[in-house]
Amino acid sequence: MDSAFDDPRRPENRLAYHAAIDRPRLTLPGGKHVAVWPVVNVEHWLIDHPMPRQILVPPTAASLLPDIPNWAWHEYGMRVGFWRFLEAFTSRGIRPTLSINGSVCTAYPRIAEAAHAAGWEFMAHGFHQVPTHRVTDQPGMIARTVATITEATGHPPRGWLGPGLTETLDTPDHLHEAGIEYVGDFVVDDRPCRVATRTGSLVALPYSVELNDIPLLAIQHHRADEFVDRALANLDRLAAEAAGSGPLAGAKVMGFAIHPYITGVPHRIGLLERLLDALLGRRDVAFMQGAEILDWYRATGDQS
Repeated sequence: MDSAFDDPRRPENRLAYHAAIDRPRLTLPGGKHVAVWPVVNVEHWLIDHPMPRQILVPPTAASLLPDIPNWAWHEYGMRVGFWRFLEAFTSRGIRPTLSINGSVCTAYPRIAEAAHAAGWEFMAHGFHQVPTHRVTDQPGMIARTVATITEATGHPPRGWLGPGLTETLDTPDHLHEAGIEYVGDFVVDDRPCRVATRTGSLVALPYSVELNDIPLLAIQHHRADEFVDRALANLDRLAAEAAGSGPLAGAKVMGFAIHPYITGVPHRIGLLERLLDALLGRRDVAFMQGAEILDWYRATGDQS
């Protein structure tokens, strides 16, 4: 075998392969079948950088800075869309996980304060919305992010989601050394699993790239209803497997991800409200934050 494949930093070496049918059957509190993990992403887009996403391609497709229209597209979400999210969740008694760039705490303190007051869990999401590969000092960036969130909330974040789910081969080592306990970047299973680092193990939680408004609505350009239809179809299948006696039986986790500038707009906010109402109407699901899922999984003793 090529020695490069033996590198312990490679994802396939950090995450030992475990077939789903070989993993032990787990049980959620209260006999629930699926833990639903809502993740709201709030980000700080720097006007002097290329925008992370574009809704409007510039004339002649030239890359222009500053990119005012696409910056403003995202800024609408921070000024208006976030507050629709806050109302949708708080009015239903649901506390999601907030995936937050550390700099949001100082650039948009009103958002950080409101989310913290509502009991939302803060999951670190890098310092700015910049790919991890472009960060020259990862340990420094991670430490700055953790410190900023700690100052805003009174306690350090336990979870991490890379901007755009980006990591280098060394990122898990840096995260664990900084005190991070779980990550959302390794979307490989319907339940948590272990990620090896040089100082211990992280837990990978089932974030989603399928139930995620960026690929579904901004990239694939589905109608908004597809988000609700896909989420409920996904839940129906997971719940049936979890409750059954087949090889895939046992508790599952269903994460879904939304962004204020995409789902928080007037013509889409209704899809989130319909989804939350449908989920609340089921007796076989429990809404859980990332840290709650982490604590439950650790308590099961599962090491796979």
